[in-house]
Amino acid sequence: MAVGKGRGADVGDLVARARDGQARAVARLISLVEDASPRLREVAAALAPHVGHAQIIGLTGSPGVGKSTSTSALVRAYRARGKRVAVLAVDPSSPFSGGALLGDRVRMQDHATDAGVFIRSMSSRGHLGGLSWATPQALRVLDGAGFDVILVETVGVGQAEVKVASAADTTLVLLAPGMGDGIQAAKAGILEIADIFVVNKADRDGADTTVRDLRNMLGLGGRHSDAGAWRPSIVKTVAAKEQGVDELIEEIDKHRAWMESKGVLQTRRKDRALDEIEAIAVASLRERMGDVHGVASLSQLASDVVSGDTDPYVAADTIVKEMGH
Repeated sequence: MAVGKGRGADVGDLVARARDGQARAVARLISLVEDASPRLREVAAALAPHVGHAQIIGLTGSPGVGKSTSTSALVRAYRARGKRVAVLAVDPSSPFSGGALLGDRVRMQDHATDAGVFIRSMSSRGHLGGLSWATPQALRVLDGAGFDVILVETVGVGQAEVKVASAADTTLVLLAPGMGDGIQAAKAGILEIADIFVVNKADRDGADTTVRDLRNMLGLGGRHSDAGAWRPSIVKTVAAKEQGVDELIEEIDKHRAWMESKGVLQTRRKDRALDEIEAIAVASLRERMGDVHGVASLSQLASDVVSGDTDPYVAADTIVKEMGH
C-alpha cells in the first residue's frame, strides 16, 4: 500500500501517531513493510531513536498445542501489569493461509477493543527476502511504536518457524500431552532454540510424561549443556483457564535477567541486526541484479551453466562485474 499525499503521507507524522497509540498508524507502517514500500528508509530513520526497548517473545509449536490461546492469556496477563502489548502472527509458508490466522484473532476478541493491544497477521507474500527481511522490519515498527511486549506467534515447527523464532529475545516452545511433541521437537531442532518449554493443556493425562521426556532430552546435550549456558525451564500451563501463566511470565523475566547479566541480550540483538542488514542488502542486490542483467540474460547464464559452457562461479562473477559498472 503506497502512502499518498493527503492520506497521512508524512512518515514522521505516522510514527508520532503510532507512538501515541493510534492503531491505524501502526497498521499503516506495517503495511509499508509488507508491501516493500520505497518509503521504508524514511520509516526506519524516523523509528531509529525509539527502538530497543520492547521485550520480544516468540511462541512456536505444533498446530493444536494452544498457541493462540496461550498468546491471548499472555496478552491479558501483561495488560494486567500495565504493559502495551503487540501480537505479530507470522505465517512463513503461504500467502493463502492468512485466513486461518485471522480466524485465530477471533479467539483474541477480548482484546479487540483494548487500545493497549495491537494484533496483526502477516506472511512473506513472496517478497524478496521473505520473512527474514519482513519480520525484523515489522518488529522494528512495533518496538518503535512504543509497545513494551511483542509476542511473535508462528504457525508451525519447521525450519522457517525456527528462523522466525530467532527474532525473539526469549523463545517459548509449546507442547501438549499425547501429541508426540517430544519426538517432533527433537526432529525439528526445536530443542536448540527453546529458552522455555511450555507444556500446555497440562490438565490432560500424560502431562508429567511430557515433562519427563523433555528433561531426558535436555540431558542428552546440545548448546544448553555448555558451561554457563541457560538451561531451559519447563512450565506447565492450562492457557484456556489461565493457569500457570503467572509462573510462565516469571520464567520469562528470569531468562531476561540472566541474558542481561551475561551480556547475551545485547549479543542476540546485535546478531539480529547483522542478519537484518544482510537481508536488506541481499534483497537490494537481487533487485539491482534484475535491473542490470534482465531475466533473459540470467536465464542464458543458467543455460550456459547447465550445458557446461561455464560454471556457476564464473556466472556469478559476470553478474557482480556488471553490477559494478
